[in-house]
Amino acid sequence: MNPLLLASATQLARQIRSSQISSVEVVEAHITHLLRVNPIMNAVVHERYQEARAEAQQADERRRRGEHLPPLHGVPCTIKECFSLTGMPHSSGLMARKHLRATRDAPAVARLRAAGAIPLGVSNVSELCMWMESNNRVYGRSRNPYDPSRIVGGSSGGEGAAVGSGASPFGLGSDVGGSIRMPAFFNGVFGHKPSPGIVPSSGQHPVPHGRIWRYAVAGPLCRRAEDLPLLLRVLGGPDDSDPSFDPPLELCDPDQVRIQDLQVLDVAPLSFPGVTDDLLEAQERAAEVLARAGARVRKAHFPELNDALRIWSSMLAIEEGPSFAEHLGEGKAIRVGVELGRWLLGRSPYTLPALALVGLEKVTKSSPERLAHYAEKGRRLRGQLEDALGEHGVLLFPPHTRPAPRHGLPLLLPIQWVYTAIFNVLEFAVTQVPLGLNAQGLPLGVQVASRWGNDHLTLAVARELERSLGGWVPPPLLS
Repeated sequence: MNPLLLASATQLARQIRSSQISSVEVVEAHITHLLRVNPIMNAVVHERYQEARAEAQQADERRRRGEHLPPLHGVPCTIKECFSLTGMPHSSGLMARKHLRATRDAPAVARLRAAGAIPLGVSNVSELCMWMESNNRVYGRSRNPYDPSRIVGGSSGGEGAAVGSGASPFGLGSDVGGSIRMPAFFNGVFGHKPSPGIVPSSGQHPVPHGRIWRYAVAGPLCRRAEDLPLLLRVLGGPDDSDPSFDPPLELCDPDQVRIQDLQVLDVAPLSFPGVTDDLLEAQERAAEVLARAGARVRKAHFPELNDALRIWSSMLAIEEGPSFAEHLGEGKAIRVGVELGRWLLGRSPYTLPALALVGLEKVTKSSPERLAHYAEKGRRLRGQLEDALGEHGVLLFPPHTRPAPRHGLPLLLPIQWVYTAIFNVLEFAVTQVPLGLNAQGLPLGVQVASRWGNDHLTLAVARELERSLGGWVPPPLLS
């Protein structure tokens, strides 16, 4: 097993800077591994291996010349395809954009590259980034490195699989309803949904509108917890193209957090849909670890969370802007009835989940009074949780109803993503933490959430849980 595929980005950068290893070695190791495992996973959907090799050689030359080296100097990574990366496809899984190529880097991508990171390619997404399985008509389906018969999650599913397989030390994702955290969970790695106002999410497609700029955030996925603070520092800071920095937010130092000063709410799952025993037991283990470290842990139940689906959908729908049907039609709303007929004949360019979402959107927007009611309920829930957490509190909550389902199964119960989605409209900071594997060899995990601006608390807890429970467990594909 190549140790370069197990190391954190922080460790790899440190070893490159000190000449213990070369960027060429690190990049080549990850490309070689991708060439072996990507045909199984279909995680990276367009590669730039030759460019990455050349950039690695340039990185090593700068090191030999004694130049100043940035924090991610010479470290490879992957980028979610919905972000613009110069020269790479930028379709977001939409057939109408299949041949489009990005002409510039999104702000977050540009910051990673300025910090020395070397993109290996772009990773798969769900169609227009709005479903929990990364499958579209442009690139096809991605498969889980722990069990290829299971999903990788969405919409940053290709990122989750690439990082979880060991083929990328870290990646860039985005999240409006769990699109960083579900892939991180299903693929056994760390993922962080930042508080709005830290990382610019501009340069993506589709473009958010209204307050959705605050709900749809960009953030990292990585295999080691120590990388999260570094990546957020690299990615952070206002950008003129992103209106979500109101107010802007500076990341506090997780190293200054003492676990014994924290209050931890061990929050019960929703009454429906329920959660499997293995996930509940994993959350209990996490709570016990934090209690042994000195945190004040107590069980908590918030019945208002049972309205998570209505709250999330209403708070998004109440924002004026292009409909999902218009996004699918590149500005002109598709006729969902016609497209469903074409889909039954195998002739539609759209996936079934995307068409179903168009129908759900119409139903959701049919009652403005209902939207206003649940939007107000969401604002009250945010206040209630903030009061319960206080200034130094985090909560533990399941990331999903079960470990990675088999392909297609989410269509049978399509509301399971509410476990992650609710925190987007609450504008909370959330870190997805891996907690080992279940009896079937599938990743377990827990969400660690806190009020807006308390990212440093969730990152510190993630590091403590990794130290005690092991964190990422490499999948069979890596052996």
